[in-house]
Amino acid sequence: MELAPSAHVDTFCRDNLPPREQWPDFRFDLPELHYPQRLNCAAALLDDVVAEHGADRPALRSERETWSYGQLLARANQLAHYLSEDAGLLPGQRVLLRGPNNPWLVACWFAVLKAGGVVVTTVPMLRSGEITQLIDLTRASLALCDHRFVDDLEPATSAGGIPMLRYGGEDAEDLIGLSAAKPTEFVNVDTAADDVALLAPTSGTTGNPKATMHFHRDVLAIADTFGKHTVAGRPDDVFTGTPPLAFTFGLGGLLVFPLRIGASTLLIERATPTELAEAVERHRATVLFTAPTAYRAILRAGQQHRLATVRRAVSAGEHLPKPVWQELQDKTGIELIDGIGSTEMLHVFISASDGDIRPGATGKAVPGYTAAVLDADGKPAPDGTAGRLAVTGPTGCRYLADPRQAVYVQHGWNVTGDTYIRDSDGYFWYQARSDDMIVSSGYNIAAPEVERALEQHPDVVECAVVARPDAERGSTVHAVVVLREGAAQDAAKVSELQDFTKQTIAPYKYPRSIEFAAALPRTSTGKVQRFRLRETEAAR
Repeated sequence: MELAPSAHVDTFCRDNLPPREQWPDFRFDLPELHYPQRLNCAAALLDDVVAEHGADRPALRSERETWSYGQLLARANQLAHYLSEDAGLLPGQRVLLRGPNNPWLVACWFAVLKAGGVVVTTVPMLRSGEITQLIDLTRASLALCDHRFVDDLEPATSAGGIPMLRYGGEDAEDLIGLSAAKPTEFVNVDTAADDVALLAPTSGTTGNPKATMHFHRDVLAIADTFGKHTVAGRPDDVFTGTPPLAFTFGLGGLLVFPLRIGASTLLIERATPTELAEAVERHRATVLFTAPTAYRAILRAGQQHRLATVRRAVSAGEHLPKPVWQELQDKTGIELIDGIGSTEMLHVFISASDGDIRPGATGKAVPGYTAAVLDADGKPAPDGTAGRLAVTGPTGCRYLADPRQAVYVQHGWNVTGDTYIRDSDGYFWYQARSDDMIVSSGYNIAAPEVERALEQHPDVVECAVVARPDAERGSTVHAVVVLREGAAQDAAKVSELQDFTKQTIAPYKYPRSIEFAAALPRTSTGKVQRFRLRETEAAR
């Protein structure tokens, strides 16, 4: 399939797509996946919905306010005018977004796409060094930041030589005020369906960031597959949840899926599981997206009665234990929709809902996708045999100029790095991760990245980081640390190293447990034997 003529003036994204021979196979088997050649996903999700459902429908809810579809469209259009006319944004240029889930982050997201830009959304927890890596990788031209989260961004934008615009504050240079006088109508850039819309960051197992490249059609495809056929949202639904919009799980579940059908979404900047349950009850939310850890915590806190209005609950980001599924079903009647997705695939590609659910199984391939378990030779393994999970569909892995493309995509398959078993009925059963990624409370944490952060401490000679099984979080980050001679090996040093890590990388990545050792186990060639440390943790 040849690419359509691009609307991008800045051709960086198209120039840095992987070689075509390294692309996965793409499938567009469902009629709803046949998109026109010219497509701007922002127009499809916003302008077209206003035209179909009217401007007065509630779109975005928060604890402070509710925006209608018409208000969101007007504000996004005003921001798009400012970005293209005053900030000098050219179609194809990358714009880094930094902020918690709230209506103005969504308006900025739409504005960038309407103006033909490419969105690079980041979580507010990232530190300057991590942001600098992303700016360098994506060659971002501009950054838009919630005024409360500029401290870690300013050094990165200064180092990258790119301007930063604040939003949500009171000063005269605030982006919201600067755009307020702009027209509320905007002529959307006529992007191609296969122009890049998103560069979604993923750290991978090494901690060296990768950016996954997703087209305008991909954004709609996740709504027209998992969103339509499995979540099965309705226009009167109120969606909510905890994943940041910077994570593709959150982008789909809290923005793309509801707006594709004219529903509304409750955006929560930050919430504990109990606060999430309270918000669900207060706003009568009907569709809930969060990690298994949060569902478990709601049950442990005895707050499940607050989920009485929920008719669809989706779990992803980590393996869903069968006891959690069963307890929630017993106490609330909610049958959790489990699923596995990846940033490379943009969203969930194996799942099940309603009568198709088998507790403990992740599910079947979502309509529009095909999945298989591969053996060591890259061929489909017999049912009941563990192997590498592989998938194809309307979305797939395209890394931005990264040699790891050839690892994730093999023989046309997207090979996810997960070990699964498929049974004779086509259900997929999770076994383990195939790499060094630690999945904790729905967050993917690269062990080598935590190691590099710890090793910057002057008392740390070397360290190794592995997953420690945890009943509440699935896994936690555990570090085995060799200290310099004479350094104290006590609880105070553990706290010191934990605090140091939180100041160096995103706080959720810090090691929740640290043990001190005289040396790390090594092979005869000097390589650290992390598998021995993992075996020790698994045996605890």
